[in-house]
Amino acid sequence: MAERDLFNASAAVDEPKADRAADHRQAPLAARMRPRTLAEYVGQQHILKPGMLLRRAIEANRIQSLIFYGPPGTGKTTLAQIIANRTESKFERLSGVESNVAEMRRVLSGAANRLENTGRATVLFIDEIHRFNKAQQDVRLPDVEGGTVKLIGATTHNPFFFVNSPLVSRSQIFELEPIGQADIRTLLNRALADKERGVGHIKINADSDALDHLAMISDGDARKSLNSLEIAALTTPSGKDGTIALTLAVAEECIQKKAVVYDADGDQHYDTISAFIKSIRGSDPDAALYWLAKMIHAGEDPRFISRRLMISAAEDIGLADPMALVLATSAHAASEFVGWPEARIPLAEATVYLATAHKSNSSYVAIDAALEEVESGRTIPVPKHLRDSHYKGAAQLDHGENYKYAHNYDSHFVAQDYLGVDKVFYEPTEEGVEQKIKARVLHWRSLQTEAKKQDGN
Repeated sequence: MAERDLFNASAAVDEPKADRAADHRQAPLAARMRPRTLAEYVGQQHILKPGMLLRRAIEANRIQSLIFYGPPGTGKTTLAQIIANRTESKFERLSGVESNVAEMRRVLSGAANRLENTGRATVLFIDEIHRFNKAQQDVRLPDVEGGTVKLIGATTHNPFFFVNSPLVSRSQIFELEPIGQADIRTLLNRALADKERGVGHIKINADSDALDHLAMISDGDARKSLNSLEIAALTTPSGKDGTIALTLAVAEECIQKKAVVYDADGDQHYDTISAFIKSIRGSDPDAALYWLAKMIHAGEDPRFISRRLMISAAEDIGLADPMALVLATSAHAASEFVGWPEARIPLAEATVYLATAHKSNSSYVAIDAALEEVESGRTIPVPKHLRDSHYKGAAQLDHGENYKYAHNYDSHFVAQDYLGVDKVFYEPTEEGVEQKIKARVLHWRSLQTEAKKQDGN
């Protein structure tokens, strides 16, 4: 389903009064309050404040191909419409989900005729552009390159991963961020005051803490906050004086449960798990628990979480605390057995344990160093004394000859060459259990070195 934008209805500046009245009666509040100019647009100052590249390009009418990337409700469609209005271009909208090649060809043909006959440019806005297949993308590329249309794509997915590479290379990419609470408050106050497009024709006494709640719980989605305000305005009984009291309790009821921005197969999915693992690695149990809670709230697959915990236990904690991998593996088995909601408990236990454990990535670094040696260096032959000797004729080849069985020696250790070359891959740390491991390894290596010296003599 195509993403709805921040303010879902088009609002031209020169719209007739009768049409505006009809929109006021039928369109959602978020649609009616759609900003029509850069002056009305709130948020995204990191790309739109005076002097920034996108702002300069809009004001100079030097817009080429753009891709707006960000979560729902951040104003991607709105900004595209403002650009079309500001540059006096025809605004055409297609959906990456619903539009087909035939519709694309019709729009592009119309744009070409319009440019040739009137000189008026066309802004082609494609919602959910990452959904377009290769055939659809190939159709539009020549027209984009030739300047027939000014392409503006919108997506909630990272375009570097989900949008066709040739199109990405021909576009400027701007990331839109969740709208801040102060900016959402501005939109709410604007809607409360506007008698034509907003709910200013209704007597509403809005408590400050109620508006703060709508701004906070919307999670950076202005559309959600405005729609919740409209529900409150239309469903809350008025008092004797005809005034609607928008209290905190009313606001909580209208916006209900916080909708956490989280997509099961997109950026939020991978960004959240990334923050989760990095918080564990950074020994911050509170941050790790928050990211875990976000994934649980969003209904993440517990197996996805537990697999990452097992990887973290081996990669980030390793031999500093060997029990970490045991606990992570147990949490995986337990969470898979009990399922949600109880799975949160073993997953939380493992998360806290891993976040507070001693850290060492020595094993991870060691195996990568060994792999690099195998892949890029010369192949090291197996020393003859280590080769398999359990077959007839092995002795004739000296296979297994002079092998020393470690268990026959004191401390179950004997100095002998196990690699054939002088290479060190494992560098133990002094963290936790690995401190004792380091002492043993260094002692054994010193005995190996001494034995090689004696053999050399």
